[in-house]
Amino acid sequence: MAGKRQEKKAIARRGLMLVLSSPSGAGKTTLSRKLLKEDKRVTLSVSVTTRKKRPGEKHGRDYLFIEPKEFDAMVDRGELLESAEVFGNYYGTPAKPVSEALAAGRDVLFDIDWQGTQQLGDKVPKDLVTVFVLPPSIPELERRLRKRAQDDYETILRRMAKAADEMSHWFEYNYVVINRDIDQAFKDVKAILAAERLKRERQPGLSDFVRGLQAKL
Repeated sequence: MAGKRQEKKAIARRGLMLVLSSPSGAGKTTLSRKLLKEDKRVTLSVSVTTRKKRPGEKHGRDYLFIEPKEFDAMVDRGELLESAEVFGNYYGTPAKPVSEALAAGRDVLFDIDWQGTQQLGDKVPKDLVTVFVLPPSIPELERRLRKRAQDDYETILRRMAKAADEMSHWFEYNYVVINRDIDQAFKDVKAILAAERLKRERQPGLSDFVRGLQAKL
């Protein structure tokens, strides 16, 4: 019985940081929500931001909405893993909840842009897995932006203009997923996560497990 219990015991692993980036409208937020709903081992990194809440958003679930002075204070205290300015608003990732989740073996999902991804890569490269999501075409990207009806016409134009710059950073990422179909793109993201979880360096408990096997020979 003891042997069976040992075989069923999960091997200790360190969590990873999974980044999904894309131009606005390419699908990263939809993919993030699907992953969080399906995989309970993944937790969302809730960013702080100085922008105003959009309809349907909740403080603490989608973002931590704070004032610019508070954001500046967090930067000065070194409490953010990364920070960036997007369309006049500031975004950042609090470091403490991320480090606690990784140590507990939980994976942390990031919905951030290429600027934030570069900063994470400089600070925690070994824990980082990066995925860039591309739209199938520019007309489709514009159609998706208009369909979600979250922005006015001027903002949509700004997002479309910014998309070219954002997409130019695709080669800096570990993986690239083209979102022609959301279900297939989701399967691709899950496959990436499954493979990265099995990497030897992310399973510190393997040493004890192998020694246990060897002791029975």
